[in-house]
Amino acid sequence: MIDIRCVTELIVRDSAGHEASLTDIAPLLALVDETGSIAQAAEQSRLSYRHAWGLLRLFEARLGGDLISKERGKGSALSDLGHAVVRAQRLCAERLEGPMQMLASEIAEELNRQLGRGSAIRIHASHGYAVAALVAELGSRGVVAVDIKYRESAEAVASLARGECDFAGFHLPAGPFRELCADIYRRWLDPRRHVLIHLTKRKQGLFLQKGNPKGVRGLDDLARNDVRFVNRQPGSGTRLLIDLELRRVGVDPERINGYASTELTHTAIAAFVASGMADVGFGVAPAAHHFGLDFIPVVDEDYYFACERGRLSSAPLAAAIEVLKSEAFQASVSRLEGYDPAECGLLVDVASGLRGGAPARVSR
Repeated sequence: MIDIRCVTELIVRDSAGHEASLTDIAPLLALVDETGSIAQAAEQSRLSYRHAWGLLRLFEARLGGDLISKERGKGSALSDLGHAVVRAQRLCAERLEGPMQMLASEIAEELNRQLGRGSAIRIHASHGYAVAALVAELGSRGVVAVDIKYRESAEAVASLARGECDFAGFHLPAGPFRELCADIYRRWLDPRRHVLIHLTKRKQGLFLQKGNPKGVRGLDDLARNDVRFVNRQPGSGTRLLIDLELRRVGVDPERINGYASTELTHTAIAAFVASGMADVGFGVAPAAHHFGLDFIPVVDEDYYFACERGRLSSAPLAAAIEVLKSEAFQASVSRLEGYDPAECGLLVDVASGLRGGAPARVSR
Protein backbone atom coordinates (compact mmCIF):
# COMPACT_ATOMS: atom_id res chain seq x y z
CA MET A 1 0.00 0.00 0.00
CA ILE A 2 1.16 3.53 -0.78
CA ASP A 3 1.30 5.80 2.24
CA ILE A 4 1.19 9.57 1.70
CA ARG A 5 2.30 12.23 4.18
CA CYS A 6 1.52 15.93 3.91
CA VAL A 7 3.68 18.20 6.07
CA THR A 8 3.67 21.90 6.95
CA GLU A 9 6.53 24.30 6.40
CA LEU A 10 6.92 28.02 7.07
CA ILE A 11 9.21 29.82 4.62
CA VAL A 12 10.75 33.18 5.53
CA ARG A 13 12.06 35.48 2.79
CA ASP A 14 14.23 38.52 3.46
CA SER A 15 14.20 41.80 1.54
CA ALA A 16 16.83 40.46 -0.87
CA GLY A 17 14.65 37.50 -1.78
CA HIS A 18 16.69 34.89 0.11
CA GLU A 19 14.53 32.10 1.59
CA ALA A 20 14.86 29.74 4.55
CA SER A 21 12.49 27.32 6.25
CA LEU A 22 11.61 27.83 9.91
CA THR A 23 11.16 24.05 10.01
CA ASP A 24 14.95 23.75 9.85
CA ILE A 25 15.65 25.95 12.87
CA ALA A 26 12.61 25.58 15.17
CA PRO A 27 13.64 22.12 16.56
CA LEU A 28 17.13 23.45 17.40
CA LEU A 29 15.65 26.50 19.12
CA ALA A 30 13.28 24.30 21.11
CA LEU A 31 16.25 22.25 22.36
CA VAL A 32 18.16 25.41 23.31
CA ASP A 33 15.12 26.48 25.31
CA GLU A 34 14.95 23.07 26.98
CA THR A 35 18.65 22.62 27.75
CA GLY A 36 19.85 26.21 28.14
CA SER A 37 22.86 25.31 26.02
CA ILE A 38 23.59 25.65 22.30
CA ALA A 39 26.22 22.92 22.60
CA GLN A 40 23.78 20.43 24.14
CA ALA A 41 21.08 21.39 21.64
CA ALA A 42 23.54 20.81 18.78
CA GLU A 43 24.59 17.44 20.19
CA GLN A 44 20.98 16.25 20.57
CA SER A 45 20.27 17.45 17.02
CA ARG A 46 23.36 15.55 15.78
CA LEU A 47 24.89 18.77 14.49
CA SER A 48 28.35 20.13 15.08
CA TYR A 49 28.51 23.17 17.35
CA ARG A 50 29.83 25.20 14.43
CA HIS A 51 26.98 24.07 12.17
CA ALA A 52 24.40 24.93 14.83
CA TRP A 53 25.84 28.42 15.26
CA GLY A 54 25.88 28.82 11.50
CA LEU A 55 22.18 28.00 11.28
CA LEU A 56 21.37 30.45 14.06
CA ARG A 57 23.31 33.23 12.38
CA LEU A 58 21.73 32.46 9.00
CA PHE A 59 18.20 32.70 10.36
CA GLU A 60 18.97 35.78 12.39
CA ALA A 61 20.08 37.42 9.15
CA ARG A 62 16.93 36.28 7.34
CA LEU A 63 14.64 37.45 10.16
CA GLY A 64 16.53 40.59 11.07
CA GLY A 65 16.76 39.95 14.81
CA ASP A 66 18.47 37.89 17.53
CA LEU A 67 17.15 34.40 18.25
CA ILE A 68 19.36 33.79 21.30
CA SER A 69 19.94 36.06 24.26
CA LYS A 70 23.09 35.20 26.24
CA GLU A 71 23.70 36.38 29.79
CA ARG A 72 27.03 35.78 31.50
CA GLY A 73 26.75 32.83 33.89
CA LYS A 74 23.22 31.94 32.77
CA GLY A 75 23.89 29.98 29.60
CA SER A 76 21.81 30.42 26.45
CA ALA A 77 18.15 31.37 26.35
CA LEU A 78 15.74 32.17 23.55
CA SER A 79 14.96 35.77 22.82
CA ASP A 80 11.34 36.83 22.40
CA LEU A 81 11.85 36.38 18.65
CA GLY A 82 13.25 32.88 19.22
CA HIS A 83 10.21 31.91 21.29
CA ALA A 84 7.96 33.35 18.56
CA VAL A 85 9.65 31.18 15.90
CA VAL A 86 9.14 28.00 17.97
CA ARG A 87 5.48 28.90 18.60
CA ALA A 88 4.93 29.72 14.93
CA GLN A 89 6.21 26.37 13.69
CA ARG A 90 4.28 24.48 16.37
CA LEU A 91 1.04 26.33 15.58
CA CYS A 92 1.47 25.74 11.87
CA ALA A 93 2.01 22.02 12.31
CA GLU A 94 -0.63 21.38 14.95
CA ARG A 95 -3.48 23.53 13.65
CA LEU A 96 -3.15 22.14 10.10
CA GLU A 97 -2.51 18.52 11.12
CA GLY A 98 -6.11 17.31 10.76
CA PRO A 99 -6.93 18.84 7.35
CA MET A 100 -3.56 17.82 5.90
CA GLN A 101 -3.92 14.26 7.15
CA MET A 102 -7.33 14.05 5.47
CA LEU A 103 -5.91 15.38 2.19
CA ALA A 104 -3.02 12.91 2.31
CA SER A 105 -5.35 9.95 2.96
CA GLU A 106 -7.61 10.95 0.05
CA ILE A 107 -4.61 11.09 -2.28
CA ALA A 108 -3.28 7.76 -1.01
CA GLU A 109 -6.67 6.10 -1.48
CA GLU A 110 -6.89 7.30 -5.08
CA LEU A 111 -3.36 6.15 -5.93
CA ASN A 112 -3.89 2.73 -4.33
CA ARG A 113 -7.14 2.34 -6.25
CA GLN A 114 -5.43 3.23 -9.54
CA LEU A 115 -2.68 0.72 -8.79
CA GLY A 116 -5.20 -1.99 -7.91
CA ARG A 117 -3.85 -2.41 -4.40
CA GLY A 118 -7.10 -2.97 -2.61
CA SER A 119 -9.76 -0.81 -1.06
CA ALA A 120 -9.09 1.39 1.92
CA ILE A 121 -10.96 1.30 5.18
CA ARG A 122 -13.03 4.48 5.32
CA ILE A 123 -13.04 6.12 8.74
CA HIS A 124 -15.24 9.11 9.52
CA ALA A 125 -14.59 10.14 13.07
CA SER A 126 -14.65 12.86 15.66
CA HIS A 127 -11.08 14.04 16.18
CA GLY A 128 -9.16 12.10 18.82
CA TYR A 129 -5.61 10.99 19.60
CA ALA A 130 -6.51 7.29 19.73
CA VAL A 131 -8.05 7.59 16.25
CA ALA A 132 -4.83 9.14 14.98
CA ALA A 133 -2.87 6.35 16.67
CA LEU A 134 -5.00 3.74 14.86
CA VAL A 135 -4.44 5.43 11.51
CA ALA A 136 -0.69 5.48 12.17
CA GLU A 137 -0.65 1.83 13.27
CA LEU A 138 -2.60 0.66 10.21
CA GLY A 139 -0.26 2.66 7.99
CA SER A 140 2.90 1.30 9.61
CA ARG A 141 1.73 -2.31 9.28
CA GLY A 142 0.71 -1.84 5.65
CA VAL A 143 -2.18 -4.30 6.03
CA VAL A 144 -4.82 -1.89 4.80
CA ALA A 145 -4.93 1.61 3.37
CA VAL A 146 -6.82 4.23 5.37
CA ASP A 147 -9.16 6.96 4.18
CA ILE A 148 -9.64 9.15 7.26
CA LYS A 149 -12.01 12.11 7.36
CA TYR A 150 -12.48 13.96 10.63
CA ARG A 151 -16.17 14.76 11.06
CA GLU A 152 -18.44 15.91 13.83
CA SER A 153 -19.67 12.84 15.75
CA ALA A 154 -23.26 13.04 14.50
CA GLU A 155 -22.10 13.57 10.93
CA ALA A 156 -19.80 10.54 11.16
CA VAL A 157 -22.59 8.24 12.39
CA ALA A 158 -24.97 9.60 9.74
CA SER A 159 -22.31 8.79 7.10
CA LEU A 160 -22.23 5.18 8.30
CA ALA A 161 -26.01 4.90 7.97
CA ARG A 162 -25.74 6.16 4.38
CA GLY A 163 -22.99 3.64 3.59
CA GLU A 164 -20.34 6.31 3.11
CA CYS A 165 -17.83 4.94 5.66
CA ASP A 166 -16.82 1.69 7.36
CA PHE A 167 -16.03 3.04 10.84
CA ALA A 168 -17.89 5.97 12.42
CA GLY A 169 -16.13 7.36 15.47
CA PHE A 170 -18.08 9.16 18.19
CA HIS A 171 -17.85 9.76 21.93
CA LEU A 172 -20.32 9.68 24.81
CA PRO A 173 -19.90 11.12 28.32
CA ALA A 174 -20.31 9.10 31.47
CA GLY A 175 -22.81 10.45 33.96
CA PRO A 176 -26.07 12.38 33.74
CA PHE A 177 -25.72 13.58 30.13
CA ARG A 178 -25.16 10.13 28.63
CA GLU A 179 -28.78 9.54 27.67
CA LEU A 180 -29.26 12.99 26.17
CA CYS A 181 -26.11 12.70 24.04
CA ALA A 182 -26.97 9.13 23.01
CA ASP A 183 -30.31 10.31 21.59
CA ILE A 184 -28.36 12.16 18.89
CA TYR A 185 -27.01 8.86 17.50
CA ARG A 186 -30.01 6.56 18.00
CA ARG A 187 -31.73 7.82 14.87
CA TRP A 188 -28.80 6.58 12.76
CA LEU A 189 -27.90 3.33 14.54
CA ASP A 190 -29.96 0.18 13.99
CA PRO A 191 -29.19 -2.47 16.68
CA ARG A 192 -29.88 -5.25 14.16
CA ARG A 193 -27.62 -3.77 11.50
CA HIS A 194 -24.89 -2.06 13.51
CA VAL A 195 -22.50 -2.88 16.33
CA LEU A 196 -20.13 -0.76 18.40
CA ILE A 197 -16.41 -1.33 18.89
CA HIS A 198 -14.92 0.23 22.02
CA LEU A 199 -11.81 2.25 21.31
CA THR A 200 -10.91 3.92 24.60
CA LYS A 201 -12.04 5.67 27.72
CA ARG A 202 -10.71 9.22 27.95
CA LYS A 203 -10.93 12.41 29.97
CA GLN A 204 -11.96 15.85 28.76
CA GLY A 205 -11.38 18.99 30.74
CA LEU A 206 -9.96 22.50 30.91
CA PHE A 207 -6.66 23.47 29.26
CA LEU A 208 -4.78 26.11 31.25
CA GLN A 209 -1.52 27.92 30.63
CA LYS A 210 1.39 26.38 32.53
CA GLY A 211 1.21 27.26 36.21
CA ASN A 212 -2.41 28.41 35.81
CA PRO A 213 -1.57 32.14 36.08
CA LYS A 214 -5.26 33.12 36.09
CA GLY A 215 -6.04 30.81 39.01
CA VAL A 216 -8.85 29.00 37.16
CA ARG A 217 -10.39 26.27 39.33
CA GLY A 218 -13.38 25.15 37.29
CA LEU A 219 -16.08 26.01 34.75
CA ASP A 220 -17.45 28.80 36.95
CA ASP A 221 -14.30 30.83 36.29
CA LEU A 222 -14.98 30.99 32.55
CA ALA A 223 -17.44 33.82 33.20
CA ARG A 224 -14.71 36.02 34.71
CA ASN A 225 -13.90 39.19 32.78
CA ASP A 226 -10.15 38.52 32.88
CA VAL A 227 -10.38 35.01 31.37
CA ARG A 228 -10.25 34.44 27.59
CA PHE A 229 -11.75 31.18 26.30
CA VAL A 230 -11.36 29.32 23.00
CA ASN A 231 -14.17 26.95 22.01
CA ARG A 232 -14.84 23.96 19.76
CA GLN A 233 -17.04 24.48 16.73
CA PRO A 234 -20.86 24.17 16.98
CA GLY A 235 -22.06 20.67 16.14
CA SER A 236 -19.04 18.86 17.56
CA GLY A 237 -19.55 16.38 20.38
CA THR A 238 -17.12 18.31 22.57
CA ARG A 239 -19.05 21.57 22.01
CA LEU A 240 -22.28 19.85 23.05
CA LEU A 241 -20.54 18.58 26.17
CA ILE A 242 -19.26 22.07 27.06
CA ASP A 243 -22.75 23.53 26.63
CA LEU A 244 -24.29 20.87 28.88
CA GLU A 245 -21.63 21.21 31.57
CA LEU A 246 -22.05 25.00 31.62
CA ARG A 247 -25.80 24.58 31.99
CA ARG A 248 -25.16 22.19 34.90
CA VAL A 249 -23.12 24.77 36.83
CA GLY A 250 -25.35 27.69 35.84
CA VAL A 251 -22.92 29.64 33.65
CA ASP A 252 -24.44 31.66 30.79
CA PRO A 253 -22.27 31.20 27.64
CA GLU A 254 -23.04 34.82 26.69
CA ARG A 255 -20.93 35.92 29.67
CA ILE A 256 -17.84 34.00 28.49
CA ASN A 257 -15.17 36.04 26.74
CA GLY A 258 -14.26 34.18 23.53
CA TYR A 259 -17.10 31.65 23.53
CA ALA A 260 -17.72 32.40 19.83
CA SER A 261 -14.02 31.87 18.99
CA THR A 262 -13.69 28.30 17.69
CA GLU A 263 -11.10 25.75 16.54
CA LEU A 264 -11.65 22.39 14.82
CA THR A 265 -9.52 19.98 16.88
CA HIS A 266 -8.33 19.34 20.43
CA THR A 267 -4.77 19.97 19.25
CA ALA A 268 -5.68 23.33 17.76
CA ILE A 269 -7.37 24.35 21.03
CA ALA A 270 -4.25 23.43 23.00
CA ALA A 271 -2.00 25.27 20.54
CA PHE A 272 -4.21 28.36 20.86
CA VAL A 273 -3.86 28.34 24.65
CA ALA A 274 -0.13 27.56 24.53
CA SER A 275 0.42 30.52 22.20
CA GLY A 276 -1.13 32.90 24.75
CA MET A 277 -4.06 33.81 22.50
CA ALA A 278 -6.46 32.34 25.10
CA ASP A 279 -6.26 31.53 28.79
CA VAL A 280 -8.53 28.46 28.81
CA GLY A 281 -9.72 25.82 26.35
CA PHE A 282 -11.57 22.52 26.62
CA GLY A 283 -10.54 19.15 25.22
CA VAL A 284 -8.83 15.81 25.81
CA ALA A 285 -5.89 15.40 28.19
CA PRO A 286 -3.17 14.37 25.66
CA ALA A 287 -3.49 17.69 23.82
CA ALA A 288 -2.81 19.60 27.05
CA HIS A 289 0.06 17.27 27.92
CA HIS A 290 1.63 17.67 24.46
CA PHE A 291 1.82 21.45 24.84
CA GLY A 292 2.90 21.43 28.49
CA LEU A 293 -0.39 22.91 29.68
CA ASP A 294 -2.12 22.36 33.00
CA PHE A 295 -5.28 20.25 32.86
CA ILE A 296 -8.37 20.08 35.06
CA PRO A 297 -10.48 16.93 34.38
CA VAL A 298 -14.20 17.61 33.96
CA VAL A 299 -15.81 14.52 32.44
CA ASP A 300 -15.00 10.88 31.54
CA GLU A 301 -16.02 9.56 28.13
CA ASP A 302 -16.26 6.40 26.06
CA TYR A 303 -15.07 6.58 22.47
CA TYR A 304 -16.63 4.07 20.05
CA PHE A 305 -16.49 3.07 16.43
CA ALA A 306 -19.85 2.07 14.95
CA CYS A 307 -19.80 -0.31 11.99
CA GLU A 308 -21.89 -2.79 10.00
CA ARG A 309 -22.46 -6.01 11.94
CA GLY A 310 -22.50 -8.09 8.76
CA ARG A 311 -19.06 -6.91 7.63
CA LEU A 312 -17.08 -7.68 10.79
CA SER A 313 -15.37 -10.74 9.29
CA SER A 314 -14.64 -9.24 5.88
CA ALA A 315 -11.75 -7.09 4.70
CA PRO A 316 -10.81 -4.42 5.48
CA LEU A 317 -12.80 -4.28 8.76
CA ALA A 318 -11.45 -7.58 10.07
CA ALA A 319 -7.85 -6.39 9.68
CA ALA A 320 -8.59 -3.13 11.48
CA ILE A 321 -10.30 -4.94 14.36
CA GLU A 322 -7.31 -7.23 14.79
CA VAL A 323 -5.10 -4.15 15.11
CA LEU A 324 -7.49 -2.66 17.70
CA LYS A 325 -7.22 -5.85 19.76
CA SER A 326 -3.43 -6.09 19.49
CA GLU A 327 -1.19 -5.53 22.50
CA ALA A 328 1.04 -3.17 20.53
CA PHE A 329 -1.78 -0.80 19.63
CA GLN A 330 -3.32 -0.87 23.08
CA ALA A 331 0.08 -0.11 24.59
CA SER A 332 0.39 2.95 22.34
CA VAL A 333 -3.05 4.20 23.45
CA SER A 334 -2.24 3.60 27.13
CA ARG A 335 0.66 6.02 26.79
CA LEU A 336 -1.77 8.83 25.96
CA GLU A 337 -2.50 10.98 28.98
CA GLY A 338 -5.98 10.26 30.40
CA TYR A 339 -6.71 7.40 27.97
CA ASP A 340 -7.63 3.85 29.06
CA PRO A 341 -7.72 1.13 26.34
CA ALA A 342 -8.69 -1.72 28.72
CA GLU A 343 -11.79 -2.50 26.61
CA CYS A 344 -10.23 -1.61 23.23
CA GLY A 345 -11.53 -3.88 20.45
CA LEU A 346 -14.49 -5.09 22.52
CA LEU A 347 -17.64 -5.55 20.41
CA VAL A 348 -20.59 -3.96 22.18
CA ASP A 349 -24.32 -4.11 21.49
CA VAL A 350 -25.62 -0.73 20.30
CA ALA A 351 -28.24 -0.35 23.03
CA SER A 352 -25.77 -1.28 25.76
CA GLY A 353 -23.06 1.03 24.48
CA LEU A 354 -25.36 4.04 24.18
CA ARG A 355 -26.76 3.38 27.64
CA GLY A 356 -23.40 2.96 29.36
CA GLY A 357 -22.64 0.78 32.36
CA ALA A 358 -21.45 -2.80 31.94
CA PRO A 359 -21.20 -3.47 28.19
CA ALA A 360 -23.21 -6.28 26.60
CA ARG A 361 -20.64 -8.06 24.51
CA VAL A 362 -21.47 -9.50 21.12
CA SER A 363 -19.64 -12.01 18.97
CA ARG A 364 -18.86 -11.72 15.30
